[in-house]
Amino acid sequence: GFVGLDNTGLGGLEATYDKQIRGKEGRVLIQTDGWHQAFSRVERPATAGATIELTIDEHLQHIAERELRAGVSANRAAGGVAVVMDPQSGEILALANEPTFNPHEFTSASPARRRNRAVQDVYEPGSTFKVVTASAALEELVVGLDDPVDVSGGRIQFGAGDVVSDTSDHGVLSFTDVIVKSSNVGAIKIGLRLGPDRLSRYVRRFGFGARLSRDFPAEAPGILWDAGQLTPRGLGSMSMGYQIGVTPLQMAAAVSSVANGGSLMEPRVVRAIIQNGHRARVEHRRIRTTISRQTSAQLTGIMEAVVARGTGTRAQVPGYTVAGKTGTAAKLVSGAGGKLRYSTSEYNASFIGFVPSRR
Repeated sequence: GFVGLDNTGLGGLEATYDKQIRGKEGRVLIQTDGWHQAFSRVERPATAGATIELTIDEHLQHIAERELRAGVSANRAAGGVAVVMDPQSGEILALANEPTFNPHEFTSASPARRRNRAVQDVYEPGSTFKVVTASAALEELVVGLDDPVDVSGGRIQFGAGDVVSDTSDHGVLSFTDVIVKSSNVGAIKIGLRLGPDRLSRYVRRFGFGARLSRDFPAEAPGILWDAGQLTPRGLGSMSMGYQIGVTPLQMAAAVSSVANGGSLMEPRVVRAIIQNGHRARVEHRRIRTTISRQTSAQLTGIMEAVVARGTGTRAQVPGYTVAGKTGTAAKLVSGAGGKLRYSTSEYNASFIGFVPSRR
């Protein structure tokens, strides 16, 4: 965060917790006697502001900023976000944005650079969102881990010329391998089995379409269609992570609930408020149950397979079990006549996961 010339919080936590941090000004009445000798009386003593203790881990924050900067540079990306969250408590251990700015010189940075992408940027997540589709399918007993899903032809058609394709024809896949190989056709078929009402219920249960954290007043709720508005094509799109807008923070919180056994925790960056020698700890807040522990364990196994032999092998860490999911979604760009279309060269690429996935 940052403050103005009068030390008033203008952005970030400086603005969110301005009343606690600033304290209260005192008031002194100055009077003079007939000899012009001044004397004073304190009418209202000043009170010191509070100290805010953050959840941010300095070492992890340094690593997140360094690696994010390297990744954005290597991929010639417009920007990027990294969020590290403790799934048990909801505490955010690192949150990095690129490009970034120096809060001490915030006036020289553009609004775009000052934007907290992790909580304000809404994007179509693509295949990382298949974690939600898979969770709903397993929880509702729509499909089992080894049930076959026919994705023959690697394509599914909704109308004249409206075809969704996989990158390759996988034939018949187990449900596990639909996620491991990130088959769009397979995810769509599972989503159609679930139907709009059930899938939408789980999407909301995981926290999408709503603000999650009190520490980010500017947090975007995302974009979520009402179940009654979802056509079969719209349902298919949402099943594979399109036709829904999410924030990076929402994705981190949703997958954290898979990691911790099914509890959606409120993301927090403030651990305690200290004032007058008293440290008031901010209690962790459990928002709701997302899935059962059994479904959480099943999905963890699927996500481990994604990293072990699927699309996420680059996320392997020697000595650790890693669970994760990759996602690539085409960006919406202006086409002929200003009409929006999906780009064939610009993408949002992401990875979501947790480590160690087993203790």
